Formats: sequence, structure tokens, C-alpha cells
Amino acid sequence: MTITAQPLADQDDIHQLKDRIKILEHQLDWFRKQFFGQKSEKRLPDLSPDQIGIESLLCDAPAEQAPPTETVTYIRKKPKVRADNCVTDDGLRFDDSVPVETHEIVPDELKGPDAEQYTIIDYKETHRLAQRPASYVVLKYRHPVIKRKTDQKIISYSAPDAVFEKSLADVSFLAGMLTDKFLYHLPLYRQHQRLTNSGITLSRTTLINLTKRSIALLKPIYDAQLANILKSRVLAMDETPIKAGRSSPGKMKQAWFWPLYGESDEMAFTFSTTRAATHLVPLLEGFEGVLLTDGYAAYDAYC
Repeated sequence: MTITAQPLADQDDIHQLKDRIKILEHQLDWFRKQFFGQKSEKRLPDLSPDQIGIESLLCDAPAEQAPPTETVTYIRKKPKVRADNCVTDDGLRFDDSVPVETHEIVPDELKGPDAEQYTIIDYKETHRLAQRPASYVVLKYRHPVIKRKTDQKIISYSAPDAVFEKSLADVSFLAGMLTDKFLYHLPLYRQHQRLTNSGITLSRTTLINLTKRSIALLKPIYDAQLANILKSRVLAMDETPIKAGRSSPGKMKQAWFWPLYGESDEMAFTFSTTRAATHLVPLLEGFEGVLLTDGYAAYDAYC
């Protein structure tokens, strides 16, 4: 059996014929769409013999491709479910300690000359959360000066004792000032601005002195709580850096808080200007239990 290799020229002719078939198939598909597809009603009349045919423009045209598509997804929120402790249908929640002001709405029909023709059969309630400006009040005590008729002796009565002698601050003002500063982190200069906006003139130095004197009154409570913490069987302790005190103009000193957390869910923040173990020795004197800390070397030195 003899196998004869096909000449290379014949292979080139085959490839050219295949390409030509593809072009003709593309042209045939296009003409089918013009006559039988959606564009058949828009088909142009026969062209003039002198005009270039459309097939000459489509010989090298690529096959039409479907336009790209994309999948669009979205997330739909579920309807909000009101909690069981909602006081109102709008979702407002508050406890019994919140004051509620009731405003009665009187319709025009109940105020006119024909008011007797209407009667109230029910009430609907709408709640809205409102805010009042910071409330300060000046307490004025009027203590009488009396005279006894028998011997004409004059007797005067003084106002109730203040927290600090000859101080202008009531105990409620001192408690509110410390709460705003240390619980809600409202600095004294902002409290001073709030006082000024409320029409009260007071120096910032007065606020600073009142804060220092009020803190001194709380020290026995702090000492008693710290002593109870040190009785814990397991004591957690850590140290955190803070800036306290002025070292030079525009700069503050480096200091540390050493917080202690006991078994009674109590915490005390002890203060030190150093991070050395010398702060631990007097602080934990007499402590017998488990000390829970991180890997800082000062705790190893103490142990």
C-alpha cells in the first residue's frame, strides 16, 4: 500500500475554502434575519445596481455576539420586630424614672360655640422624645429674724449647713459636677460654658477647687473599697500609662494607673509616677492569694 502526501498547495486551498464558507454562512444568517426576523418590516427596497452591495461590507465582519449580561442581587431588610418592653408603637422605650409631661390637645370643635354638640369618646396617645437645656436653679433660703415680746430678745436662724463652710455650692451641684466629669467625661471648662449659657457667672477656678474638695470627701469610701479588694482570693492587676502633671511648658509628666479588680466586682485605680515594682510592695502588703497579671517583669520581681 502506497501513501501519497497531499501537496501543500492543496491544503492552503482547503483552508481558504473553509474560511469562505464561514463568511458565506454569516451573510446567509444576516439575510435571514432581514427577511424573517424582527427587522423584516424595516427592510430597505432593492438597491440600485450602481450602489455597493451590503454583502461587500460584511465579508470581513465578525459574527454577532450576544451582549454581556450581569446578575444583580440585593438584600432586603426584614421588617423591624419591636421588643417586648416597648412602651409605644413607635419603639420608644423608657422606665418609670423618666418624667412624662402630658399635653392636652383641644380641638377647635370643642372650643367653638357648637362645642356642646361634640363629646369625647376616647383618647389616642402619641409619645415623642424631647430634651430640655441643662437645668440649674438657685436655692434661696428665707430664714426669719424674730423678737421675743417678753424681753425684746432678737433671735435669728441661719440657712441649712452647706457641704463646705461658706461655700456657694449645694450638695446636688457637687454630685452633678463630679458625675458629669468622671462618668460622662464632660470637662470642667465645658461645664463652665454650660453655666455661662444658663446665665450663671462662676469662675473656672471655683469649679476646680470644688472638684478637689469633693474628691477628698470620697477618699474614705475609696480606702474602704480598696481594703475589701485586697481580701480577694484571686486578684487581677494591670498597669496603664497616662499623662498627669506638667513636666515643662507644653508637656505633661508620664504616670501610671495600676487598677485592681477583686472578687466582689469592685475596682480601684491606684496611681503611681513610676512603673517599677516599688509600687507593688507597699500596695500588696499582706495580700495572700492568686495574683492574675500579664508577663511584665515587675510582677515577677514582686513574687
